[in-house]
Amino acid sequence: MNGRVNVGCDGGFTAPTAGSPVTSTTIGCATALTSDTNVNLTIEPGVILFGATGQSWLVVNRGNKLTAEGTATRPIIFTSQDNVAGFTTDSSQGQWGGVVLLGRGITTDCTAGGTVAANTCERKTEGAPDLANFGGRDNTYNAGKMKYVQIRYSGFSLATGSELQALTTGSIGSNTELNYIQSHNSSDDGAEFFGGAVNMKYYVATGADDDSIDIDTGAQANIQFALLIQRAGKGDALMEMDSNDNGSDTPRTTIRIANFVGLQSLSSADNDSAALASTLFRGNSDTTLINGVIATPNNECIRMDGRSAATLTARSVVLQCNAAKFLGSTGGTTNYTAQQVATFFGSGSNNNNDAFTTSFSSLFINGANETGVRATDPTTFSSTFTLTDYIGAVKDGSAASSWYAGWTCNSATATLGTSVTGLCTSLPTY
Repeated sequence: MNGRVNVGCDGGFTAPTAGSPVTSTTIGCATALTSDTNVNLTIEPGVILFGATGQSWLVVNRGNKLTAEGTATRPIIFTSQDNVAGFTTDSSQGQWGGVVLLGRGITTDCTAGGTVAANTCERKTEGAPDLANFGGRDNTYNAGKMKYVQIRYSGFSLATGSELQALTTGSIGSNTELNYIQSHNSSDDGAEFFGGAVNMKYYVATGADDDSIDIDTGAQANIQFALLIQRAGKGDALMEMDSNDNGSDTPRTTIRIANFVGLQSLSSADNDSAALASTLFRGNSDTTLINGVIATPNNECIRMDGRSAATLTARSVVLQCNAAKFLGSTGGTTNYTAQQVATFFGSGSNNNNDAFTTSFSSLFINGANETGVRATDPTTFSSTFTLTDYIGAVKDGSAASSWYAGWTCNSATATLGTSVTGLCTSLPTY
C-alpha cells in the first residue's frame, strides 16, 4: 500500500440516489455519485499487506465493505515495509498508517455537515494528510468483517492529538463483525472507535504507545474477551473513554467491557497529563466494567475527569494498584475527588475489590485468586455478550480457553502461546 488506499468512493451521509447525487470526498473518485460504489475488498487467509510509507493507510469509505477473514492457522497480517524487510525490533512503531473503517452511524463532536442535535453532522478522520468523512444516522451500518487479523507497527501522526491507530473506526454499525484482532506496537492507540455502534470479541492489544482501547464521540461499544498489555515503561491508559468534553452532545459515549485483563507493569512518561492512572473515564461517557482484572501495581488504577459528567459501574472487577488507587480531577464543570472515584468503583460490594493480589499462572491466565472471585453474568448488560462464570479474559490454561493463542504473534511484551506466525518482528511462511 503506497499512500492512501481507498475501498470504493465515499457515498456520503446517506446512500445517494439518482435524484440526490453526492459529491464524493474520496480522492480520485467521481465528483457526483448517484449510488454507492458497493466495493467489497476481500482479503484471503494468510495474506500479508504492508504499508510502503509512513503515510500509507487503508480506508473503507462509506457505502463499501472490507471482508478480511483469516483463520486461526492463517491469520491476515497488516504491517509495515520494514517488518517485511526484517528491520523491525520490539520497540518499532508508527511505520505506516493503519486500517480505517468508515460508516453511517451517529457521531458527536462534528467537524462537517449539519448539527449534533439533529444527528445530521459528520466528522473527518484523524491522523491522515488526506482526510475522509464519516457519520450518518444508521447505527446498524455494516462496514464488513475482520476476523483473525494482526495489525502491526502502525499509527501515523498527522499532528499532535490527531493520529491513526492500528484499527480506527468512524461511525460503523452493529452489523460490522470484529473478532480475533491483535494490535501490536501502535504508536497511538491499539484501537479507537469514533461514534456509531461497535461490537467486538477476542481483542489483544500489545505494546500500544497510547491507549489500548479508546472510545470517543458518542460511540456505543460492547467488547468481550480482551487482553490489554502495555510495554514496560510505555503507553498511556489501558482504557480511555470520553466524548472530547462536549458534555451536551448526545448520544453519550457508552462502553461495556466484559472479561478483560489490563496489565501495565511500570509507570510511564506517556501517561495522560502526568497522572499515572491506568484507566481514564471522562467527558460525557458512561462506562460499565464486568468480570475484569486491572493489574498496575506502580500506578493509580482509575482516574475520572469531570470536565463534563462521567459515570462508572463496576461488577466483579478487581484492582492491583499503588497506594493511592484512585484519582479525581479539578478545573471542570463536574469535579471529582479521589474518594468519590473510589465510591463509584465500590470496593467490597458487587464482588469488587481494590486491594487484590493477582495470582496469574502465566502472564494473564487465571490462578487461584482470580478463580476465587465470584463472576457476574455479563449477558444482563448486553445481548452481544457470552455467558461466563469467571473474571478475567482467560479462565484456565486449557485448549478450550486459549482463544488468544495460535493466530497472534509473540514479542518481548507478551508471549501469547504457540504461534503460527512466530515473533511479531518476523513474518510467517506457509
